[in-house]
Amino acid sequence: MYFIKRLFVLLIVAALAAGGAFYNWAQAPLQLGKPTLDVTIKPYSSVRSVATQLRSGGVPVHPLLFNLLARVLDVGTKLKSGNYEFATGITPVEVMDKLARGDVNQYVVTIIEGWTFKKMRSEIDANPALRHDTAGLPDADLMQLVGADRAEAEGMFFPDTYLFPKGTSDVDIYKRAYRLMQKRLDEAWASRAPGLPYATPYEALIMASLVEKETGQAVERGQVAAVFVNRLRKRMLLQTDPTVIYGMGDLYTGRLRKRDLQTDTPYNTYTRAGLPPTPIALPGVASLAASLNPAPTDALYFVARGDGTSHFSTNLQEHNRAVDKYQRGEQ
Repeated sequence: MYFIKRLFVLLIVAALAAGGAFYNWAQAPLQLGKPTLDVTIKPYSSVRSVATQLRSGGVPVHPLLFNLLARVLDVGTKLKSGNYEFATGITPVEVMDKLARGDVNQYVVTIIEGWTFKKMRSEIDANPALRHDTAGLPDADLMQLVGADRAEAEGMFFPDTYLFPKGTSDVDIYKRAYRLMQKRLDEAWASRAPGLPYATPYEALIMASLVEKETGQAVERGQVAAVFVNRLRKRMLLQTDPTVIYGMGDLYTGRLRKRDLQTDTPYNTYTRAGLPPTPIALPGVASLAASLNPAPTDALYFVARGDGTSHFSTNLQEHNRAVDKYQRGEQ
């Protein structure tokens, strides 16, 4: 009994000591590398991700203690995205309070690679810090506002994180995203491989959107682009499911059926040769680069292995064996 009582006392002492150490850490001034630092916290970040972004930006919070502090203060789901200014001497508690209050230097809107323009507009329309001057405006009119030479908006805006002061017109975000896409596309086009089957940079942009939607694996983008380029050169149908899904619009409910592949739309690459008429998503810089410098391969087919990667084949027989193995479960 004496031993149990003593152990209990020691545990209480240890808990108090740990609590005291945690309190001291939470109230201790942080020494930054500069008198002030700007750090951007991305939307939808977890507490762990916020701590990582703070540390990468030069604010040396302890990840585990920072996570514990968020739990103690019950603000784990209240940390807000944006661009923050931190001054040397700020404490972890003050950092947490600043993030929970959303005391931002600038606000952010983040456009994700692979989103459609419809999704991009929805995200911008929902941002409470912007002034919504384009609400209800047809896409073609919006394209005129940004200075575009075509009415089709899909794929024409670069996915990135854009900082802005509160009250900025949403037209400014569209203009910046449009100009950045033009810049990235021009850069990729200038360094393109010879002999590609694209007549214009816009066709390369369309291809980049297909690559963006076909794979989330960075190392496979060049191979996927090569398959599509090889098929174009041989006048083969591209036969890529994301184009069918895009052409179905709101009719797509999450499952692609055989009859969907056989139903003709301007975007169905199972029924129509060549590239679709417009991009099908917003491609990122990696997909642009892959589409204009595809991998050196003769592959004409690929099939998902089920683990996030793909098997590439140079002929139909090999491809059919891969389909049997990875999609039908045959050995």
